[in-house]
Amino acid sequence: MTTSTASSSSAPAAGPLAGLKVIELGQLIAGPFAARTLADFGAEVVKIEPPGAGDPLRSWRLMKDGTSVWWQVQSRNKRSLALDLREAEAQAIVRQLAAEADVLIENFRPGAMEGWGLGPDALLAANPALVMLRISGYGQTGPYRDRPGFGVVAEAMGGLRHLTGEPGRVPVRVGVSIGDTLASLHGVVGVLMALQHRHATVSAEHPKGLGQVVDVALYEAVFNCMESLLPEYGAFGAVREAAGSALPGIAPTNAYRCADGGYAIVAGNGDSIFRRLMGCIGRPDLAADPALANNTGRVAQVELLDAAIGDWAASRTVDEVLAALDAAHVPAGRIYTIADIAADPHYAARGMLQRLRMDDGSELSVPGFVPKLSRTPAAHRLNAPALGADTDAVLEEIGLTAGQIAALRERGIIGGA
Repeated sequence: MTTSTASSSSAPAAGPLAGLKVIELGQLIAGPFAARTLADFGAEVVKIEPPGAGDPLRSWRLMKDGTSVWWQVQSRNKRSLALDLREAEAQAIVRQLAAEADVLIENFRPGAMEGWGLGPDALLAANPALVMLRISGYGQTGPYRDRPGFGVVAEAMGGLRHLTGEPGRVPVRVGVSIGDTLASLHGVVGVLMALQHRHATVSAEHPKGLGQVVDVALYEAVFNCMESLLPEYGAFGAVREAAGSALPGIAPTNAYRCADGGYAIVAGNGDSIFRRLMGCIGRPDLAADPALANNTGRVAQVELLDAAIGDWAASRTVDEVLAALDAAHVPAGRIYTIADIAADPHYAARGMLQRLRMDDGSELSVPGFVPKLSRTPAAHRLNAPALGADTDAVLEEIGLTAGQIAALRERGIIGGA
């Protein structure tokens, strides 16, 4: 495992986004994940969260010393400014920060930012170069814009939930908040494209170029990953249904139960791969059958192929199955638990298992960085901050005096030490 010795007082390391100023107004998953991705690659992120409880993610799932361990991942490389956005003075501070920022990220319900006087019309008028990422359940326009939307609802509306699970049984979750994460990643792509456009529009009139609004709807981010669902329906009226561990229309690819009770994932759907797979399981007759030479023919006889592979796997352990298929150059793998991941040498070799030294001296396992850049890699520069840990410093940077900061704290408009 790689050990990171960074703490909240570490000097920031350079990255491809070094110098980029980001204001994060989001909470929970979608907005903060996008901001974390930018922060990992060098952006300076100021996370604004309410005084008192802060971002609800601080108390989600398993806790260590009173704080969610998830928080240590989602908020690494960020600074925390505790600010009550319901107050006019707090809104004025956000406008002042946004006037000097490159990117602002928010994932409130549409209309919330406008209600605080922080909508794009106001912010871009003061800073035409600002890129504003807005993530919401249904987007900033359309008949559903005002509905509350969480990732789980977006996964259903985007078409994903209908496809998960076994045929005839209740559709199941993927197991993580994939809708939020997909929206976050689409948001990051949108921000980077908007920054590229800003660079291309630098002029005497607009010395920093022109910013814009990036509008990401959770359900659209899911739908964007639904491959051929819509064209298949449009051309043939075909409605793809849940298929368990198989991949409809592509064969053979499935999960096969082994002698030790585990499962092996086997993807033998390439033409030459299929022939090698059939040779490996002792079925040269199927490898030589001209009716199975291409995917169309194999799909027509998928039950026959699944039975042949399943019979072969059932008499071997997962390790034996994978060893044989690896020797035959057939893509295959086991179904990993997090314990498998934490013990896997390839994860370790790729720097995906980091040991974070926390501010109290204890260590915590956290995921590494994706993607991997050869010249300007991501880095752990700052530990996830305590609520409001950077409030005074951030406010001093925009010109507030110690007396002004103390007055705001006394009135509960700001938090932190």
